Amino acid sequence: MRQKIVAGNWKMNKTLEEALTLTAELKGMVAAEVKGSVRIILCAPFPYLVPVRNLLGQDSGILVAAQNCSEHEAGAYTGEVSAAMLKSIGMPYVILGHSERRQYFGEDGKVLAKKIDAALKHGITPIFCCGEPLEVRENNGHEALVKKQVEEGLFHLDNASLEKVVIAYEPVWAIGTGKTASSQQAQDMHSVIRKHLASKYGQGTADGIPILYGGSVNAANAKELFACPDVDGGLVGGASLKSREFTEIIKSMVDV
Repeated sequence: MRQKIVAGNWKMNKTLEEALTLTAELKGMVAAEVKGSVRIILCAPFPYLVPVRNLLGQDSGILVAAQNCSEHEAGAYTGEVSAAMLKSIGMPYVILGHSERRQYFGEDGKVLAKKIDAALKHGITPIFCCGEPLEVRENNGHEALVKKQVEEGLFHLDNASLEKVVIAYEPVWAIGTGKTASSQQAQDMHSVIRKHLASKYGQGTADGIPILYGGSVNAANAKELFACPDVDGGLVGGASLKSREFTEIIKSMVDV
């Protein structure tokens, strides 16, 4: 059975004080039965990773993840953070290939494949993002583009390595816009991704890969999205900055 996951991507938001307040609220709100059935991940800005992790402690049932890492192991790359650095502070997850990284920082499939390798080398689980912009969706090119993104980022891996990856489908037109893919649109694309994985790695491997939906997930639409057979949770943006709403989203994952 695939792992149920709800990850909150804080992006470049919150001061340290605000981040710790949010963390403390979530730690208090998330009940024990929720922690056992859903993997909860907070994707915090780099400066807050250790403080947030320390505040959560080992028994909270909530994990912490980085929002990016470098493809380089070490060296003269001012401002970058390596997978080895993340490993040294105990980060179990890292987001790679988020649409904002692709759009604003020019990250392409070649770079992302190297980042995937760097994360896996250090035992960090990548949350690999893929998804199409609005013009591609309107021209009916979304399936081809997402398949290409998956191929470029992941298809160099062997089965054992792929099984250590989490995928997040995030239609770019639904990120931060208030627009959400319908549950049918989400299910259709998650199914496309899983079938594409199966075409190379076999159905057994494909069936074990968690695929999350990201794109204006909120407390009102989470349950319907999570009820889709190929949707294994969410990569939540703005709603993860509100402790009560994020908790309601997590509970929605438990109920499906």
